[in-house]
Amino acid sequence: MTSALLLTDAFGRIREQVHGAVDGLTPQQLAYRADADANSIAWLLWHLTRVEDDHISDVAGTAQAWTEGGWADRFGLPFDPSDTGYRHTSAQVAAVQVPSADLLTGYQDAVHAETVAYVSTVTDDDLPRVVDRSWDPPVTLGVRLVSVISDCIEHTGQAAFVRGLLLRA
Repeated sequence: MTSALLLTDAFGRIREQVHGAVDGLTPQQLAYRADADANSIAWLLWHLTRVEDDHISDVAGTAQAWTEGGWADRFGLPFDPSDTGYRHTSAQVAAVQVPSADLLTGYQDAVHAETVAYVSTVTDDDLPRVVDRSWDPPVTLGVRLVSVISDCIEHTGQAAFVRGLLLRA
């Protein structure tokens, strides 16, 4: 298996998990929070997709689907277009309201297409390339991609857990 196939498979699993986490849920269910400061399914999936969009477009040298694909306008959230949800307050989490699960999966599908277009070209020789010198040690492409995959899997698992709580309540 090549690096490109491994990465494509990993990001494909994230896409599948996003779809599974929202399947059949109403806007009210997507906004459900286990307590006043917990993350909602909508926020978790919006955030993980924003991070994937932001980080992959950065290493690929492409525009983000969020802005270039019109997703920021479709979501209509009260945030700066560069906002990915990092360090959001409870009030900001509550502001992530979506009219349908289709909006979340549509954005994830658009980002997934861009991600796969990029990672399907990645070779083993590309992985040690430094992509972020603001950290010590500097972040390589391999580390950045694993970080995005890890963050996305963590948040899809959290969304699945919240879904379970919600549907069992």
